[in-house]
Amino acid sequence: MSEIKTYVDRIFDELVAIRRDIHAHPEVGMQEVRTSALIRRELEKMGMDEIQQPLPTAVVGLLHGGKGPGKCVALRADIDALPIREQADVAWRSLNDGVMHACGHDVHTAVLMGVLQELNRSRDFEGTLLGLFQPGEECNPGGASLVLAEEPFADYDVRAVVGEHVEPSLEVGTFGFRAGKYMASSDELRFTVHGTGGHAALRNQLRDPVAAAAEFVGGLLALNLPERVLSIGRIEADGATNVVPDDVRLEGTLRTFDEALRCASYDAIRDIAASTDRRYGTRTAVDIGRGYPCVVNDPALASLARSLAAERWQAVDLPLRTTAEDFGFYTHRYPSLFYRLGVGAASGKPHTSTFSPDEKAITTGIAFMQALALKLLNEK
Repeated sequence: MSEIKTYVDRIFDELVAIRRDIHAHPEVGMQEVRTSALIRRELEKMGMDEIQQPLPTAVVGLLHGGKGPGKCVALRADIDALPIREQADVAWRSLNDGVMHACGHDVHTAVLMGVLQELNRSRDFEGTLLGLFQPGEECNPGGASLVLAEEPFADYDVRAVVGEHVEPSLEVGTFGFRAGKYMASSDELRFTVHGTGGHAALRNQLRDPVAAAAEFVGGLLALNLPERVLSIGRIEADGATNVVPDDVRLEGTLRTFDEALRCASYDAIRDIAASTDRRYGTRTAVDIGRGYPCVVNDPALASLARSLAAERWQAVDLPLRTTAEDFGFYTHRYPSLFYRLGVGAASGKPHTSTFSPDEKAITTGIAFMQALALKLLNEK
């Protein structure tokens, strides 16, 4: 472990420069042209055994171990940014107005690049390591689903897919883990309540979509449970003080931790819409945009990783999160682990215009992810 630390410390400045370059030139999901080109150049300089691009902006670096063939471990970093105008007071702030790395994907990229650089140098493992730089985590249908549709792992005996996410509630040097279900599924809800509008004073002539929408929202919110979250974030009724519109549009989100409950929720939503329509004489169009599945961590991987982290750093247990991650697609195909990398409270909150993670976490992130990869590849 001390040898890992020594090498990581030597390449820290180089990786910070790469991270800042990526941060200054952010690109939103599935448009990461400059970012993926930079990643490919860096992997070519390292001398990867092979570089693949299963999607135009997805890059996979392959390394074969010096100890012969064996199992395969895939390490994943997401590379896309968010449509946020940066206000962080840093020299490497975004040069792309209205786009920002506000979720730490630039840090994830630097960490994975560091792991590949070190493992390429040492080759002290058996089997194959895949380093996946994945686009489009922040947008439906999720870059993970599109990558997997191309079957980039088909020729390998993938025993684990590992990913991380920066976490400001944990200080640098602390890692968070949770076995089993961890992060929620995410579905986008869109509704249009069609009615008959008109003069607001002549209610007997209306099939009021505003009243129907109000009752519909109440019915939807009644579906909330500890492990099912439904929220409506947008309502548009283009009327006036004395005008009831013909249509009302609504948008929201559904989060669950169980695929059976998720599917049952779809039926419940449609039933509430139909029941409301019967009472008001309206017609509600229900559009459920199926998004990411739940993130479900393999218990054995989570236990092994937590124990490994505790040998040198702080390791804590994580609660359920109602936020979502397209890493969930990997967890439903392969034994997988998604954990949290502490970046400290001073970093601020992700998805805000001032988020600025502590770059010291890059060193910690590399050392742990590398140690975990070696453990998984070399363990019989």
